[in-house]
Amino acid sequence: MILPRLAKLLAAILFAAASVCGGARAQPADLEPPPIAAAADLKFALDAVAAQFKRDTGLDVRLTYGSSGNFARQLQQGAPFELFLSADEAFVFQLADAGKTIDRGALYAEGRLALFAPKGSPLKPDADFADLKAALADGRIQRFAIANPEHAPYGRAAAEALKGQGLWDAIQPKLVLGENVAQAAQFVATGSAQGGLVAYSLVRSPALAELGTFALVPAAWHAPLRQRMALLRGAGAAATSFYAYLQAPAARAIMRAYGFTLPGESS
Repeated sequence: MILPRLAKLLAAILFAAASVCGGARAQPADLEPPPIAAAADLKFALDAVAAQFKRDTGLDVRLTYGSSGNFARQLQQGAPFELFLSADEAFVFQLADAGKTIDRGALYAEGRLALFAPKGSPLKPDADFADLKAALADGRIQRFAIANPEHAPYGRAAAEALKGQGLWDAIQPKLVLGENVAQAAQFVATGSAQGGLVAYSLVRSPALAELGTFALVPAAWHAPLRQRMALLRGAGAAATSFYAYLQAPAARAIMRAYGFTLPGESS
């Protein structure tokens, strides 16, 4: 006898495959767009994956972006999401240990940090923070954005990188904290901050790339941003199909284009 969860997964994959073979079709009434909680660094990449998923399968998903820590807390309290894509796999493991997820999920990507500055900023991004150090010393930097380290994985990584380079004490009074990494990137893109440490996947998008310049931060400067996803208990066929699709070649190609390192690939 096939286990119920395996049967559901197979049914979703078979439905997706049938949709690809026969062309996109209307979403059945029993496959309403599932609510999906996704880390803010995925905003542009996951929007592109969801659009390709719809073209390939005819299925919609309903994406909500935010900080992984806040989502994890909401899910512990019973928030009605069917799939959670976290920027820190520890949050998925916590939910799994609490019995909120179907299993311990799957690693879908590893993220990277970027030093980002808007056009016209006195800060010139470079990979070794040389100009950031100089700008802090000579007073060119007044506001610098990162995600809130208390609940945003990219904020913790940013703080770790700054501390490791001996800049934390000097930059702390100038910090502008975003609720999530996308908000931190928005602060920089709009010129509300003269620079910031944000997700590489965000600044790789055309929407932000044209608004400033960036430099990729060495991966060794912070703990790996291992990003994991998991289906929540009660997830339906559409969410299960999207979960499977995220591990398939089409989705992986999109994620790679946005600068993510994928499972089975080296950075």
